[in-house]
Amino acid sequence: MSNFEIFWNRFITPGTLESVFTGLLNTAIIAVFGLLLGFLLGCVLSVIKMLPSKNFAVTVFKRIADLYIAIFRGTPMMVQLLLLHFAVFIGVNIPPVIEVSLIFGLNSAAYMAEIIRSGINSVDKGQLEAGRSLGLSYPLTMIHIVLPQAVKNVVPTIGNEFISLLKETSIVSVVGLADLTRAFKAIADSTFEYFIPYIALAIIYFVIILIITLIIRLIERRLKKSEKR
Repeated sequence: MSNFEIFWNRFITPGTLESVFTGLLNTAIIAVFGLLLGFLLGCVLSVIKMLPSKNFAVTVFKRIADLYIAIFRGTPMMVQLLLLHFAVFIGVNIPPVIEVSLIFGLNSAAYMAEIIRSGINSVDKGQLEAGRSLGLSYPLTMIHIVLPQAVKNVVPTIGNEFISLLKETSIVSVVGLADLTRAFKAIADSTFEYFIPYIALAIIYFVIILIITLIIRLIERRLKKSEKR
C-alpha cells in the first residue's frame, strides 16, 4: 500500500472527516471574526491617533493607542496567544473558538490601525475641512466622510491582513483548539506518514488563500468601476 493510500484511507474515515471539517470551520471563524474585530478596533485606534492634541485627555488616549499598537506589533502572535489564554482568559467561561478569535482580533487591531491611518492620510484634507464646515464634529466627520474613503483606498492591504490572519490560525492548536493543522497532524501521527498529510494541508491553505485573493481582486475592480461613474 502506497503512502497516499494510507493517508487517503485514514482521511475518509468518519471521525477524521469530521475533525477536518470542524478544523476548517474553526479556522474560518477565527480568521473572519478576528478581522472584523480588528477592523472595528483599528478604526477606533486610528481615529484616536489622528485626533488633534488639544487637551491632556486626548494626549493620554493617543499615548495609550500608541502603547497598544507597539505591544501587539512588537511581540510574536504565539506569545500573545499563550499569555492571554493562560493568564487572562483562564477560568473565563467562553467557547475556546471565541476566546482565540478575540485574541486574534486584538492582535489584528494593532495592524489595522496603521493600515487605516495610512488610508486616512491618503484622503484629501479638504474632505475633513468640508465636513467640519458643515457643522459635523471631528469624530462624525471621520466616521461618515473620511473613513469610508480611507477604507476604499486600503482594501488590498486589508485583504493581505486577512490572509495573514488565516495563515496564523495554524498556531492555535498550542492552546488545544481544533483547527486544520491539528486535524492533519492527528492523521500524520496515527499513520506515521507525515509528508502526504502536510502536503495536503498546504494545498488546502493554498486553495483557500487563492480564493480569497480572487475575491479581493474582484472587490478592487468593482471599487474602481464605481469611482469612474
